[in-house]
Amino acid sequence: MERRRAILDAAEALLAEQGYEAATLKAIGERAGIPTASMYHYFPDRHQVDAELLQHHVQQLDAIVNGVLEDPGPSTLEGIADALVDAVLDYFRGHRSCTELWFAGRNETLDALVRGFDEAQAERLWLLLFERNLIAADTPRHVAQIAFEVANRFFDIAFRRSPDGDDVTIDEGRRMLTAYFRTYAPAEA
Repeated sequence: MERRRAILDAAEALLAEQGYEAATLKAIGERAGIPTASMYHYFPDRHQVDAELLQHHVQQLDAIVNGVLEDPGPSTLEGIADALVDAVLDYFRGHRSCTELWFAGRNETLDALVRGFDEAQAERLWLLLFERNLIAADTPRHVAQIAFEVANRFFDIAFRRSPDGDDVTIDEGRRMLTAYFRTYAPAEA
C-alpha cells in the first residue's frame, strides 16, 4: 500500500508540475523511487494510475457539488450557476492534476468517470431547479446534462488559456449557462 500511495503521489505531483504528457509511467516511477519494471506490479499501465487519481478527484468534487446543491442559499438561476461554477473552479484551481486528467488526459476510462460525474450531478441539478420552480415542469432532464457538457467545454477552454483558468472565459460560460436555463423558466401566470 505504501508503494502504491507513493506512485499515486508522484503521479499527482508530476501532473500538477509538468502536465499530462510529462507524467509517463517511467517518470512516475523515477519520482516515486520505484524501478519502471516494478511499476507494472502495482499498476498495469499509466491509464490505471490516471483512473485511480481521477476517481479520487471525482469523489471530492461530488461532495463539493452536493454541498452546493443542498445549500438552500442560492435561490436564483444566477445564484445557483455562480455557486456551482465557483465551487468547481476553486477545486480545479487547487488541483492542477485534476484539470490535467479531466481535460488533457482523456481516454475511454477517464471519459467514463467524467461522464458518470456529469450525469449524476445533472440529475441533481435538474431536480433542484425543478423543486425551486426555476425551470418549467416539462423541462427535459437532458437539459441539465447539456449544461454540464457545456460547462466542461468552457472549463477546458479556460484552463487551456491559463493554468489558473481564464476568468473571461469562465464569466462567458456563466452567462451562457444562465441564459440557457432561462429559456426553460416557468411561464408567468
